[in-house]
Amino acid sequence: MSILDIRVLGDPVLRKETTPVTKFSDDLRKLVRDMFETMYAAEGIGLAAPQVGRTERLAVVDVEGARYVIINPEILSRDGSGKAEEGCLSIPDIYGDVERAERVTVRALDENGAAFEVSGNALLARCFQHEIDHLDGKLFIDYLSTLKRRAALVKWELSKDEYPGNVRKILSEVPGAHHHVKGEM
Repeated sequence: MSILDIRVLGDPVLRKETTPVTKFSDDLRKLVRDMFETMYAAEGIGLAAPQVGRTERLAVVDVEGARYVIINPEILSRDGSGKAEEGCLSIPDIYGDVERAERVTVRALDENGAAFEVSGNALLARCFQHEIDHLDGKLFIDYLSTLKRRAALVKWELSKDEYPGNVRKILSEVPGAHHHVKGEM
């Protein structure tokens, strides 16, 4: 397994719609393992393929110890609505309140191509929606009001030079550390 570089705001891959996965191979399963390792090292709870420079319609999620690989996901239903603060591994240290469904049901494939459905509430529902947005080329800042988005982008302008080439280098995870509570997506 290896830790992958995370693409940050400004990299065009984050704004492109992904391509459905049709081949379930050892290479795909290695990508999934590498994405989980990268997500944990970055102290995140979700990571989508575009965030590591890939175009596959694939994301990994770990909310409070519940791990999911969602390939070619689609949201079947949304219920309720709530606003909560979100962050993103591709826009470090920028946060904003985003309105999302409180409960979702998602249909997806796992890393072996097996279909499944999963329902999530609260943080899990929010994480699924955030990662699926990445697969559609959307970022959480797109949901902010014009004023709040402008403020977030001004703050980002001041820190983006820390990420030459729109790449965020992630150091190896500290052995024994657990990042399953709340992190960036």
